[in-house]
Amino acid sequence: MTVQITARQFHEADGVEDWRSLYHLVSAHFRTDSLAEGIALVDESGQLASEDEQRHLSVDLRHAGVTVSLSRRDIELARQISAAARALNIPADPTAVQLINVTLDVLVSAKVLPFWRALLGYREISDTYLADPACRGPAFGLQKMEAARPQRNRMHLDIAVPHDQAEARIAAALAAGGHLVSEAHAPMWWVLADAEGNEACVATWVGRE
Repeated sequence: MTVQITARQFHEADGVEDWRSLYHLVSAHFRTDSLAEGIALVDESGQLASEDEQRHLSVDLRHAGVTVSLSRRDIELARQISAAARALNIPADPTAVQLINVTLDVLVSAKVLPFWRALLGYREISDTYLADPACRGPAFGLQKMEAARPQRNRMHLDIAVPHDQAEARIAAALAAGGHLVSEAHAPMWWVLADAEGNEACVATWVGRE
């Protein structure tokens, strides 16, 4: 069994230029002109993946594109899927890659995690993280806070984007009326807010190695 690798090690490998690390996964988006094109790429990806790799392979198929997600350790499979896409004349678009998490600030995660697990019907990944077993909805995370904040929102979105797209995404959000709350943890994450103070984080893999 291949040992897990860091995001930096993945990106330093050859032949993975189409792929971007988002937390523990790597993803690539391929633009298509029809559902038939996407199905052809999905079929090819399934045939390329070993039985073990298929357990970590996730595919989102739409008329306009296919998003493929893998474990970071599956470097060779990433190369092969990119090669298959090129052979099918399906271009990669790294700017379309992202991952959305809903994050709730809590004092004691053990007290609230069972409620959210039952309410969402999600699977427990860790004592602070839940995931949709059907991969339909965003993941749900708990983030510890030191003291209650009754006058501040306690739930926010985490938007994981490719490391080379973060500044453009932040600039677009600021131009759309948002403001920067904190960049103390950048480039791991930036905290932004809308005009009414509702917060969201833009996150990258950098600093998570």
